[in-house]
Amino acid sequence: MTTAVSLAGRRRASRRAAAPAPRWSRPALWAVLAAAFVLYAWALSGYANEYYAAAVLSGTKSWKAFFFGAVDAGSYITVDKPPFALWVMGLSARVFGFGTWSMLLPQAVAGVAAVALVHGGVLRAYGGVRQGHVAALLAAVVMTLTPITVAINRDNNPDTVLVLLLVLAAWFCLESLRTGRLRPLLLCALFVGLAFNTKMLQAYLVVPAFALAYLVCARGTVARRIGHLLAAGAVLAVSSAWWMVIVDLWPAGSRPYIGGSTDNSVRDLVIGYNGLGRIFGQGGPGGSAGFGGGASFGGESGAGRLFNDIMAGQISWLLPFCALALAFAALTRWTARRAAAEGAAGDPDGAPATSPSDGVPGGGDRDGASGAAWLVWGGWLAVHYVVFSFSSGTFHPYYTTAMAPAVAAITGMGGVLMWRAFRRSRTWAWVLPLAVAVTGGWSFAVLRRTPDFVPWLAWAVLAATVLAVAGLATAGLVLAGRGRLAARVAVGALAATLVAGLAGPAAYAVSPLGSRVNGTNPTAGPSAGRTGFGPMGGMPPGGMPPGQYGAFRGRFPEGTRPPQDGQNGQEPQADGRSGRMTGGPGGGVGDSMVEYLLAHQGPAEWLVAVDSAQQASSIILSTGKPVIAMGGFTGSDPAMTVDRLKELVSSGRLRYVLGGGDRGGPGRGDSEVSTWVRENCAAVDGQDGLHDCSAAAS
Repeated sequence: MTTAVSLAGRRRASRRAAAPAPRWSRPALWAVLAAAFVLYAWALSGYANEYYAAAVLSGTKSWKAFFFGAVDAGSYITVDKPPFALWVMGLSARVFGFGTWSMLLPQAVAGVAAVALVHGGVLRAYGGVRQGHVAALLAAVVMTLTPITVAINRDNNPDTVLVLLLVLAAWFCLESLRTGRLRPLLLCALFVGLAFNTKMLQAYLVVPAFALAYLVCARGTVARRIGHLLAAGAVLAVSSAWWMVIVDLWPAGSRPYIGGSTDNSVRDLVIGYNGLGRIFGQGGPGGSAGFGGGASFGGESGAGRLFNDIMAGQISWLLPFCALALAFAALTRWTARRAAAEGAAGDPDGAPATSPSDGVPGGGDRDGASGAAWLVWGGWLAVHYVVFSFSSGTFHPYYTTAMAPAVAAITGMGGVLMWRAFRRSRTWAWVLPLAVAVTGGWSFAVLRRTPDFVPWLAWAVLAATVLAVAGLATAGLVLAGRGRLAARVAVGALAATLVAGLAGPAAYAVSPLGSRVNGTNPTAGPSAGRTGFGPMGGMPPGGMPPGQYGAFRGRFPEGTRPPQDGQNGQEPQADGRSGRMTGGPGGGVGDSMVEYLLAHQGPAEWLVAVDSAQQASSIILSTGKPVIAMGGFTGSDPAMTVDRLKELVSSGRLRYVLGGGDRGGPGRGDSEVSTWVRENCAAVDGQDGLHDCSAAAS
């Protein structure tokens, strides 16, 4: 691009930025944000994922537990993720007191903030022109109604905070590209680093898109761009590694064991359990990201994973539209650049014979989204799609909420791009009807997979699709896109298009409002409220995948099967706590045992030591007392040794151990710890599996 063309483009961008916003834009945005808040915050109850809830509660009782992200206030073992999301919820709980709303409301607010930032990011890519407001509003609506995003924003898993931080990073990346300033790029790197301290390597999936967009589209020489990227890389390294470095340099004897690691280090957690183990199915305790069975909750890996019976209703509704939009944007930009080059070659003054966008939608960025925006959001979506589709490690449906911002932005920009093509170019007028037909057809197919879920909706979507395609064809071909009649037909077709594209995800999105929050494997649609065990709860038909039931061995009473509905198979009480049984699903810790432990704890620091964090979390939430999770989340972490147990018992810091039988984790019959417990501790009468180790101290 010549200097004259570049300066002209900047002047046009400046004039567009000064254009007043349409009157409807701000009220419409506030309406979308209000709807998002209702979807994310309506009727919140319970403690969602008790594993994280216990860590939040423990963080309100101990700043040490808060900093490390420990499951218990005694700081024996951490959760298997870095603690940034726990800090957000923990600070709220410290200010307002621990409870459902103080823990989950920050998650809902973070979800709403992410919607607003997606809107702002798309709008800035257009420089403020009217089409930009339309694209931004459509993106905000799509982001709000993405089913898996609604489900996870009502939960306390770290993915909600992860998405907010990544959208903030994208906003600053686009701002740096728009203004040519370095500072926003450094802030972009900072927020990616904070996202790393929320969910580790998953945060880095956006980095290739950001780096490529900056390298290709930023102002200045190539050397200047590379220098800026290196500076951003330094900020990213520092903002990512600071917590890891502090923890790994901290004396291991005076800090919690790092849950999920094999060698009590955050470094191992980054590379194995939360890194390569998620992609290749190895590197975590037990062989596969902590389980030993490979991919599971999202179905088999492969190009079609996000379209299978488990995943399709959560994220796939608009993926075909996004693929068409990205291909169309690339094609039109290539055509525009080729036309501009040919025009410049034919003009001795270097100016193109015609405008680069004449007859080519989106060409030259005139009234269209910037090429940088397409690279940022398109690269974001492409990398996530490849990694999520082909990873062999443990994969939950709710991971795909990280794709929602890119899906939303591309849908908004792509919809406007195709509409402009439909209105301005007979050559490309067929693209929008094709996209509507594909999107509506896929929505119909997804809805028909669960015919008992809103049975009439699939046929309504099919009818809307037919009307939309017919209306667009009539307005574009028969009426030649001109006159009032063509305009009215086109408006009606657009209304039908919105129904065809958004009715399905909207129906799925509202379903979590009527279901108990399922913290373990939150999903929307017909599976809402399920625990993650069973065909519609995030598992393939036939139950748990091969090799994974062992990770939960001992969590269910003898002769029973994993629960199929409810939170951990328990009814929530009025205060949001689970009744009947604590210690995870069927963890074997009844009310009588808890009462016994509370009555006989004495001066011991920990109420009891149990096999896994699933058992410990429920006891912590029901009593507020520290409980040792000897084997971490799955029960397979090597956090407890015989020497460590002897030291805790002899010092009087621990008296009771629940295990030593056939439960999972350290309580397995072949475990040295369980053997020592059986040989040196007395079984408590009437309390199955409970051992009193006070005699062993003497």
